[in-house]
Amino acid sequence: MINKGWSLFLGIVFSCAMPAVAQVSDTSKIDSIKVDTGMLNKFRADSRKNALPVRVRPVLITPELIPVALPDYTFSYWHKLILFNLNFNQAGFTNNWSGGGVNSVALGANFDFKSEYNKAPLDYTNELNFIYGASKNKGQGFRKTNDYIYFDNKIATQLSKKWLFFGSLNFTSQFSDGYTYNDPSPPTLISRFMAPGYLTESVGLEYKPSKFFDWRLGAATAKQTFVLDTSIAHTAVGYYGVLPGHTFVNQMAFQSVATFDKDVMKNLHLNMRYTLFIPYTQSLAFVSHRVDAVLTAKVNSLVAVTINGTFLYDKTVGPQAQGTETLGLGILYKFP
Repeated sequence: MINKGWSLFLGIVFSCAMPAVAQVSDTSKIDSIKVDTGMLNKFRADSRKNALPVRVRPVLITPELIPVALPDYTFSYWHKLILFNLNFNQAGFTNNWSGGGVNSVALGANFDFKSEYNKAPLDYTNELNFIYGASKNKGQGFRKTNDYIYFDNKIATQLSKKWLFFGSLNFTSQFSDGYTYNDPSPPTLISRFMAPGYLTESVGLEYKPSKFFDWRLGAATAKQTFVLDTSIAHTAVGYYGVLPGHTFVNQMAFQSVATFDKDVMKNLHLNMRYTLFIPYTQSLAFVSHRVDAVLTAKVNSLVAVTINGTFLYDKTVGPQAQGTETLGLGILYKFP
């Protein structure tokens, strides 16, 4: 009886489970059907916005000025150079010095001022150079060893990177009287201020490839020679080219001036100027050449050895080439 009862119970449970399994199988088939979600979005209900008010403050941006101090400098198109050199030489002997000799003292000075205004295309250069030297030997008075005034003005406009068109005005002379000494005869006066004096105007082209070199070619050059004191001794061609009884002569010529100014070595500076003058109204025998050079070797910031030299060939001054040279140790001041 018991076995029959359990069999009946299990049959009832199995019969009830079969419809549930069939229902699950049918449900899975229904879920596999594709559904258009885009249509469902039409029935979506969005959540309500926050009903509480939100206060939004506007953002204000205001500029703030920051004070800026201007640089404490000014730009200048001017470039200036000042150079002053003072040399002193002295020699002394006792009265019984067996080698002989004469007590002497010599003093030499060189002042050079140069300024340049350079604002393209304009270029203006001004140069002033004074050289003077004197010596005194025992038994003699002071005698001049060097004497030169050089004043040059040039204005130019740039034609290309290296070529300029220029016009210049140049003046040269000396400070004091010059003599020749033929002891025991008295000295002979041969020159003084504005005897001679030279004024030169020139127009032409200038070649300037660098800061330390320039070369002027003055095809239209006029040179005036002044001898305001006719009491000085004259040569066969007159008073420095001026005929006796006259104080002035004018010449038209071609002039070439080349300038070199650079440190050739450490603490060694060379300043050199070469001038060529070819007169149009005279023969080639009257072509003149002049070279002025100053070589400065610095010992330290204040002491330097200086050599001044001049070479001149000019038949209106003398029939042969002339030259002068001075060497001295002294004080050198350069600014800047």
